[in-house]
Order: sequence, then C-alpha cells, then structure tokens
Amino acid sequence: MTFVITSGCCNDTSCIPVCPVQCIRPRPGDPDFSTTEQLYIDPATCIDCGACMDECPVSAIHTEWDLPEHLDDYLGINAAYFETNPISESSPPDPIRRRLPADRGRLSVAIVGSGPAGCYAAAELSEIEGVSVSVFERLPTPFGLVRTGVAPDHGNTKLIAKRFGSVLNRPNVRCFFNVEVGVHVSLPELLEHHHAVVWSGGASNDRRLGIPGEDLPGCVSARELVAWYNGHPDFGERRFNLDGPTAVVIGNGNVAFDVARILAQPAASHQSTDMAEHAIEALSRSTISDVIVTGRRGPEFAAYTTGELSGLHHTENVALVARPEEVASVSASTDRRGLILADAAARHRAEGERSITLRYDLRPESINGDGAVESVSFRRPDDTIETIEAPLVVRAIGYRGMPVEGLPFNERSGTLQHLAGSVCDPETDESVVGVYCTGWIKRGANGMIGTNKVDSAETVDSILHDFGAGRLPNPAHDGEQLEKLIRTRQPDLVDKEGWTRIDQTERSLGRKSGRPRQKLVHVQDLVAASHPRDT
Repeated sequence: MTFVITSGCCNDTSCIPVCPVQCIRPRPGDPDFSTTEQLYIDPATCIDCGACMDECPVSAIHTEWDLPEHLDDYLGINAAYFETNPISESSPPDPIRRRLPADRGRLSVAIVGSGPAGCYAAAELSEIEGVSVSVFERLPTPFGLVRTGVAPDHGNTKLIAKRFGSVLNRPNVRCFFNVEVGVHVSLPELLEHHHAVVWSGGASNDRRLGIPGEDLPGCVSARELVAWYNGHPDFGERRFNLDGPTAVVIGNGNVAFDVARILAQPAASHQSTDMAEHAIEALSRSTISDVIVTGRRGPEFAAYTTGELSGLHHTENVALVARPEEVASVSASTDRRGLILADAAARHRAEGERSITLRYDLRPESINGDGAVESVSFRRPDDTIETIEAPLVVRAIGYRGMPVEGLPFNERSGTLQHLAGSVCDPETDESVVGVYCTGWIKRGANGMIGTNKVDSAETVDSILHDFGAGRLPNPAHDGEQLEKLIRTRQPDLVDKEGWTRIDQTERSLGRKSGRPRQKLVHVQDLVAASHPRDT
C-alpha cells in the first residue's frame, strides 16, 4: 500500500521533512519546484508510515485504498511523475534551526498583512528564541485569501488556517487586526518600534484587458466576484448581473475555474459551505445556466492545473463541454488533461442542463453594450470575429500588487523592488533599511498557498543576516508603547482574543444551519463580535 497526494495539495512542503525515506518530490531547490502543480509520492519507495498524511495541513494525502472515486486517478498521476523524474540518492533536507547572534540581543519584527505569506513569515520568525512578532491586518479577520479567496467548496484547502491560527496564538506574537498601516500607524512609526518591517500586503488590484468597453457595468474582475461570494467586508454590498442565461469568464487559470464553477452550480450546492449568505441568496435567483471560459491560446498553454480541470470535470449537476476542433491539439493525448478534454469534446449539452463550456484561441477584442455589458467580441485564429451575448463578463487574468507609499515599486511587475526580500532602491540597489517583503507583493501573483513558505523563509534569512551584521538599528520604543499608541488612534482594534471571539461566533452561527461557519461580512458586526460578552 502507498500514500497518494491529490489535487488539494497546497505545496506547503511540511510533508517532505517528515518522510523517513524521502519519497516526496519535488523539494525546494529542485528545478521544477517553483512550477509544479503539486507534490508527488513515489509508490515504489513509500513505506506506508503515514507521517506525511498526519502532517498535511489541507488533508490532501490519502491511502490508496481510501481514495475517493473522483480522485482515483491520482495513484497513476503520482507514479507517472517519477517515470520522468526518478529519485536520485540524496539525504533528507536538514531542518533549519535558526538562532540569533548571542551578542545582538532580542529582535522585533512587524509584519504587515496576515495572509499566507505573512503567516508563514510569522511562523519562521516566532519559532526563533528571542524574536517577537507583531502582525498587522487592515481587516478585523486574519488569513487573507485563505478566508476571502479560496473557493467556498474547497473546504480542505481552508484547513491551512488552523496551522496559521496556531502561529498567531504563540506567546511571542501580537495581533493588531482592524488596523491599517498608513492610516492608524505609519511605516516609519513601525520602524520606531521594531528592528524590521515585512510587507506582505498581497495583490489587491487586478490586471486589465486593455480593450474597449472594459469599464462598462457588468464587466467585473474575478477578484471582486471572489471577494463578494467569500464575504470580504469591502464587497458585501456589491451587486452583480446574474440574469443570464450566459456568463463569460475571460482567462483560464484556477481562479477562472473557481468563478465558473460557483456561477454554474445550483445555489443549493453552496448551502453546506462557508459562502457568504448574501451570495447564496443572490445565486438562488440567478438564471445563468452556461458559463463560457475563454483562453487566448490553445489548451496546451492553459494556466489551470490538472487537479482543477479534474475537479471541474467532476462537478455535480454541471456538464463540462468543449469544441472538438479547439481541443484537438491535446485531446488525443493519453495524459489526464487530454482525456478530460476529449470527454468534454464528446459531451453534448442537453436542453436546460447547466454547463461550463471551455473555449480556446479566442482573443478578446471588445466588450459591447449601451450603458451596460450586452456581449463580448473575440478574434479567432483565422482573423474572424465571434461575438457572445452575455450580461456578465468576468476578467480572470490575474491579480496585481499596489504601490506602497514611500517604497520603490516596479510598475511592470506590480511588485516591490527587492533583493532576496530586502526592499531596495532600483537605481542603486541600496537597501531600504529595515524594510522587507514577501508573498505576491514580492514575487507577483503566482504560485500556490505553500509557495509562500519558501518565499518567506528567504525573506527571514535576509532579516537575520542584516540583524547579525548590525544593519538594523535598535527601535526607539517597545511593543507596549506601540499598542498604547494604536489604541488611541483605533479604539476598535481587534487583538488575538477578539479574533477568537469572532471565530467562535461565526462557527456557532454556522452550526445552526449545518455549515462550517456563517461569516459576518460587515466591519461593525465583526468588531461587535470581537468584544467580550456580558455575563
């Protein structure tokens, strides 16, 4: 018997060091680690110890005998990886045991942003003796896109929040939620109270198509729609045109698939998830029955992972269809993608059936309508124009970072300028003393949740190197003074105890309706729930 990693893999790599025979690949440092869709277990080497399954934070590892039916092909997928990437003799990676220099005293670090990148950085730092961490988050709730970006029906992926929660609960970690850096406290003030600041603010903007009609009502970004159905406070009052029968998603990455699946499924499919209540109500009135997902190039260049394509293929009550001529380049293949697309090309949508239609080689030319979106026009490879009528067009072509006041920003990449996570001046390569970055604002909006772990480790190494070299001035004030300062400016500060009360409230509301949680989506409600209850 062997263990099998499936499509829920987050690339966290926690499973790698616990494997006694090192049968999990790729590992950080391997050539394909940064581009891999997931990690894989070699069935020829696995000794069935189960250590990896116990360590996996998102429950993506199964024994071969208990693989769910819709995941049973992952036994072959794991084995196939090692046919072209055989394991060479190598020693397990040595665990990194970081220590502060004995002559440098204690180290204090502020982290701006509590998404995966910020939480991984907090985890790396807070396990070092002598380090204290302050985590700042603009919202009253932590975890960033784990809470407001992961699809509601991907419950196992959200389990990573448990691991992050345990980090935030460490005694040397302070939490300052509902505090916006730049509003309630400035970056220079953070440096007055810490040796270093790590900016992990993510990517809060999105890429543009650059075509006529893009700003018409009814053309929205996937970022907006995803935040809306996940209960992000900034989007709770948004309204989207769900009057169908067709919606068009431009882009063919994993987020595009998430949006398509959410829009195409019956609202009842979301009743057992943590989707925001307002979104379930709106989707219950939706008349959308076909979601068309378009890609500029052929399926061989698609950005979605095989796991997400397989998940779409197995979505209940929704047919996955494609045009044979548009997938011919891959549908003859015997790999998993080819087989799924061949099946989709052979599928015919029945009258009244809900469907997701995959289209390829369609370059968006214009979004059309008189005062609101009515259709979108695409150019085919033969230079003809195809126009699809739809009142809702979703741009799912990627997230983009926003400039941070006072820090060097690369407009082309949408990231902070840096060297190994140390923010620097692009003209001189001189470091901005004490300022670092990690996550999407560092590398761009790419990678899986676990990609942030390796990314954050690099940034932490840069901090420790600079601290040991005496490059980080000692802060003028301590953490106690900082908290007093912030509380005078933001009386509604939510600390870790306040977040625990919010979490308990949402879970309690969810239990009443058979859901994992029922999210509070207004800041005032979240703040109220953070207060101690009268007894």
